[in-house]
Amino acid sequence: MKYNPEEVAELQPDYMGFIFWEPSSRYYQGSLTDKISSIEKIGVFVDAPIKDVLEKVKTYALSGIQLHGKETPEYCAQLTKELSNKTITVIKVFSIKDQFDFSTLKPYEEVCDFYLFDTKGKLPGGNGYTFDWKLLKDYPSKKPYFLSGGIGLENVADIKSFLKRPESKYCHALDVNSKFENKPGHKNIDKLKEFKSILNL
Repeated sequence: MKYNPEEVAELQPDYMGFIFWEPSSRYYQGSLTDKISSIEKIGVFVDAPIKDVLEKVKTYALSGIQLHGKETPEYCAQLTKELSNKTITVIKVFSIKDQFDFSTLKPYEEVCDFYLFDTKGKLPGGNGYTFDWKLLKDYPSKKPYFLSGGIGLENVADIKSFLKRPESKYCHALDVNSKFENKPGHKNIDKLKEFKSILNL
């Protein structure tokens, strides 16, 4: 989110993401109104100093943190410790291309609440294309995950098929972004409405 969070909030998504990585064209610097107070606000960070993450959590009353860089299990553990007096969701992102070593997840099992699987690309997110979801047949964890990476209206049939398969058992949410934008950070409301309607979300 960047330009029209209030409009998106009217669709009542479960989560709304705000990117706090300065090189991103979606970098968020605005204020947040009461219109989105009932929606979980997720701050997206890329290898940010923990003190900067904590500052944004306080400033924007974030309910979750999405870690989209090379954050180590030790980093996640320290962040979780710092947030121990708050109810803050920690989401660790892993990028997938043609294959993925799921043993990578093991050190993160105790230090984050969710995983997010995105498509590996030039940028840490928002690249606009999907990875092969069949790879999730090998998912070894019981931790719920977000499915991300180039999801758009053209994927609706694939999503319906995926949600019927065993590997979707722990799929907690669908993360949509670039395929629903008029420009980076400005969401196309009509497309989002259509997506929700078709999938009965």
